[in-house]
Amino acid sequence: MTSLPLQPLYQACSAEFEGRALRSLVLTTLVWGGALLASVPLISVLYMLITRGGARLSLEVFTELPPTGFETGGGFGNAMAGTFVMVGIAAAIAVPVGIMAAIFLAELGPDSKLANAARFAAKMLTGLPSILAGVFAYALVVMTTGTYSAPAGGVALAVLMLPIVVLTAEESMRMVPKIMKDAAYGMGCTRSQVIWKIVLPTGMPAILTGVMLAVARAAGETAPLLFTALFSNYWIFHDGSLAVMNPTASLAVLIYNFSGMPFDNQLELAWAASLVLVMIVLVVNIVSRIFGKPKY
Repeated sequence: MTSLPLQPLYQACSAEFEGRALRSLVLTTLVWGGALLASVPLISVLYMLITRGGARLSLEVFTELPPTGFETGGGFGNAMAGTFVMVGIAAAIAVPVGIMAAIFLAELGPDSKLANAARFAAKMLTGLPSILAGVFAYALVVMTTGTYSAPAGGVALAVLMLPIVVLTAEESMRMVPKIMKDAAYGMGCTRSQVIWKIVLPTGMPAILTGVMLAVARAAGETAPLLFTALFSNYWIFHDGSLAVMNPTASLAVLIYNFSGMPFDNQLELAWAASLVLVMIVLVVNIVSRIFGKPKY
């Protein structure tokens, strides 16, 4: 019995290994390069906002009203309050409606014609231009009540939030292991008990992620609020109560208004408000990733 020479075999294996190592290095470099390129816009925006808006941040800007052109100081406290109120109204509308719709799509009639139509409509709404949501809310609320208001802005933002909540909630419910539901049915649970005791608690982290992403989108919208809430230089709080049926300030519209002004003080406030708005959106996204980890 003769043995094969090892040298040619070693050389062939070595050449193949070197080729694989080279391909791995090239692909790794391309992946890291793509990740860095994707991060450049965000890093550039944050750098610009921090350098131009960070110096203007102080306690005063969170507690004062917007200044006129020739005034010094001032802030955007009313715009922050208005943003939180309108996003809260939008969430109060979109979250329960979206979760109920997702329950129907995922559990009650997933393959029905109504479910397919609703799913198609939700996917279409995700690409809806935000200004059209403002026009819809203007016709529905502003023309009915005769005034620009926070509820009108909330309705417009709810239209933009709803499809995100519906689609993410449906997907999270579909990810619940079937064996868990079958076990519950085997123990005698009804369909409603399975939904409320098994499906929703198990899918809740992913549902919360969708809700937070929807909130992040709504907080940064400008166009819908121009048609619905307009703007105000005054607080939304009046005599200890919420004066919601009046034009309401928001951070996005304040940035839009002040960014075109010729006065340095208002321009500085626009940069500071932009930084605050971006930080709010970043915090919301980070929180959604932390608390959005699935249980199973």
